[in-house]
Amino acid sequence: MAKIKVTWKKSAIGRPDRQERTIRALGLHRLGETVTHDDTPAILGMIRSVSHLVEWTQGD
Repeated sequence: MAKIKVTWKKSAIGRPDRQERTIRALGLHRLGETVTHDDTPAILGMIRSVSHLVEWTQGD
């Protein structure tokens, strides 16, 4: 299965609580941190909902 690398780029301070929880659900704890996930519809939906706070790339 393909992999996706997600990097947290912008702070979630002052954002709706739902977006902060989505950042945590992606496994991100610190600004600038990068995590790798499988390319699944659930992960893509979470990335889409916080796309203004993260950057993502297709990884291996």
